[in-house]
Amino acid sequence: MSDLPAVRPTPPEAPQPAAASAAPAAGTRPALSALDVVAVLCQLFAFATLAIWGFAAWDFPGNLVAGIGAPVGAILLWALFVSPRAVLAVHPFVRALVELLVYAAATIAWWSMGQAWIGLGYAVVAVTIGLVSGRRRLA
Repeated sequence: MSDLPAVRPTPPEAPQPAAASAAPAAGTRPALSALDVVAVLCQLFAFATLAIWGFAAWDFPGNLVAGIGAPVGAILLWALFVSPRAVLAVHPFVRALVELLVYAAATIAWWSMGQAWIGLGYAVVAVTIGLVSGRRRLA
């Protein structure tokens, strides 16, 4: 009980500040924005790209290892450092670096498969979304 803030009742005629009404209630999170949805789609596209690259770029015994291992490794990196409930709380710059590493791996995978324009388009979208959402998190 000692960690609860002290609350005084406000008179009914006192107007509520706009910032207080915009804040989410305790125990809830703000609503998802279109930016959040596009960021999740970019991450899922990166994981799918790494799986496609692993299965397509290697010969038979190695394609199973690379096709399963590359997306699993990227998912583990994302879960440890980037996810909303990350296991390791790190500085925002480290978080951004890990996110950029996953995006760069997907971009290089497209380039190595001979699809440079898909890789370039994905890189532009993913890095832009990462920068905008990262700045929003810091604000």
